[in-house]
Amino acid sequence: MAMLSEQQEPPDHRVGAVRTALTHWRMAHGRKLVIALPYLWLLLLFMLPFLIVFKISLAEMARAVPPYTDLLSWVDDKLDLSLNIGNYLQLLSDPLYIDSYLQSLRVAAVSTLCCLLVGYPLAWAVAHSKPATRNILLLLVILPSWTSFLIRVYAWMGILKNNGILNNFLLWLGVIDHPLVILHTNLAVYIGVVYSYLPFMVLPIYTALTRLDYSLVEASLDLGARPVKTFFSVIVPLTKGGIIAGSMLVFIPAVGEYVIPELLGGPDSIMIGRILWQEFFNNRDWPVASAVAIVMLVLLIMPIMWFHKYQNKETEDQG
Repeated sequence: MAMLSEQQEPPDHRVGAVRTALTHWRMAHGRKLVIALPYLWLLLLFMLPFLIVFKISLAEMARAVPPYTDLLSWVDDKLDLSLNIGNYLQLLSDPLYIDSYLQSLRVAAVSTLCCLLVGYPLAWAVAHSKPATRNILLLLVILPSWTSFLIRVYAWMGILKNNGILNNFLLWLGVIDHPLVILHTNLAVYIGVVYSYLPFMVLPIYTALTRLDYSLVEASLDLGARPVKTFFSVIVPLTKGGIIAGSMLVFIPAVGEYVIPELLGGPDSIMIGRILWQEFFNNRDWPVASAVAIVMLVLLIMPIMWFHKYQNKETEDQG
C-alpha cells in the first residue's frame, strides 16, 4: 500500500497537467471561438428574424393570434407543408405596391443626391477649418442626432406649416404675398429626409478629406490644372470611398422611412414604410406585410453587395 501511494502523482502535478491541457485547447480553438462570436451575433439578430419574417410571408392571413396560418400541420396523420406564394404575386399585380417601391427608391435617390450636394461642401469646410473651430463644427453636425428623431420631425411641422416660421419670415420680407403650401407635400418629405440623414453623409466625407494627400492637389495646380478640374479629377476620385459610404448610409434607411412621410407627407407620399405600417397594424395582414418587407430587404441588399464588392476591389488594388 505504501508503494502504491508513493507511485501516485501528487495533486499539484495533476493540476499542472490540467492547466497545460486547457492552455493547448485554448490555443487550438480559442481563435475559432472568437471568430464565431460575431457570426453567432449575426445569426441571432439578423438571420433568425429574417427567417421568421420569410416564414410568415409564405403563410395565409387568418383570424387568430398571431394572425396567420401555420406552414406545417398534421393532416390524416401526415405532416403537411402549405406554402403560399400568393402574397408575392399580390405585390406584382397590385399597382399600389409597385408605385410605393418606385416612390421610395426615387425619394431615397433624390435625397441622397441632395445630401451629397449639401454635405460635401459642409465636410470640406469642416476639414479645412482651424482645429479649435473644427471640433465645434463637428459638434454642431452631430448635435441634432442627440435629440429625439420624432421631436425633430415635429419641429419641421412647425416650421413648414402655413402659419409657421418659414412662411411668416417670407411674408415679413415681402418675398411672398400668400403662405406657401409646403407641409404635407413631397417637398416636405425631401426636406425632412435630407435634414435627418445629412450627418451620415458629412461624417464619412469628412473622414476621407482628412486622409487626403494634398500634395497631389498641389501638384495638379502646379501643372496648370484649373481648380474645378483639380476638384473633379483629383479630389473627388480620392474621396469616392467616403462618398459611397455616405450615400449608402443615407439611401438604405431612407428607402424604408416611415415617420417622415407620415408626418410631413401628404396623401401622395406613399412610401413602402407607410404600406408596411398599414398592412401590419391597420389591415392585420401580416403575411402580405412580411412579403413587402422581404422584397424591400432584397432591394436594399443589392447596393450593399455592390459596396462590399467595391471595397474588396479597392483593397486588392491597394495591396
